[in-house]
Amino acid sequence: MDDLFWIDTGTGRPLVLLHGGFLDHRMWEDQIPVFAEEYRVIAPDARGHGRSANATGPYRLTDDLAALLRHLDTGPAILVGVSMGGALAVDTAVEHPDLVSAVVVSGAGTSEPYFTDPWTTRAMATWHAGMAAGDLDASVEGFMLFAAGPHRSLGELDAEVVSRLRRMAVETMSKHGAGEPDHLVPVRDTWERVPTIDVPVLAVNGAADSPDHIGMAEHLASAVADGRATSIDGAAHYPNMERPDAFNRILGDFLRTV
Repeated sequence: MDDLFWIDTGTGRPLVLLHGGFLDHRMWEDQIPVFAEEYRVIAPDARGHGRSANATGPYRLTDDLAALLRHLDTGPAILVGVSMGGALAVDTAVEHPDLVSAVVVSGAGTSEPYFTDPWTTRAMATWHAGMAAGDLDASVEGFMLFAAGPHRSLGELDAEVVSRLRRMAVETMSKHGAGEPDHLVPVRDTWERVPTIDVPVLAVNGAADSPDHIGMAEHLASAVADGRATSIDGAAHYPNMERPDAFNRILGDFLRTV
């Protein structure tokens, strides 16, 4: 585990906070101290993100997380993830069910996303063109489109939230270069296996997120035995950062039921 970084604070039932793609554990700054008062909060940086080392060989994010939880001698844990982190939580509930007691996702379904909405596909194309060209500035600005969502401009967001997101994205994207090998091994047949998840699942979406991201989270919640979905107004893809009070209240209420 020497090549991975994580925060481990507080005592109680384990609560694992899983960040979005190209971000890191700092996206949870408004949650870690709040929930550490009642829970053991674990917030890792995924491989190739934040302070965790880049991959040097084949890996799966879900296996990294499972290894970390076993290393920390904890579990089953409540997994809370936004975007990539939400997909990781779901993959782990499918691949390592003994380690998961509940799942909370935002703007994600599984690690096999599908995009059909015109705004989402255009934003993805802009972002990926920047990455393919090795243009850091263009990559970051493309990525930031999702922070605003299809109905707003970045100027309508809290400037501090935009600054935090941009800073994390720059630092993680700077660790990578165009044309580097992609060692990530995909998890297969995730949507087909979602109905096997037998722990409570909550989707907490930003109401201003893209229809695809909201739709995947709602699809997930409807496909499991014990699933529910809610949304937070005035937030897009990162509701825990834009509306932390509302997000923390919803999460806190859910945690008391599981």
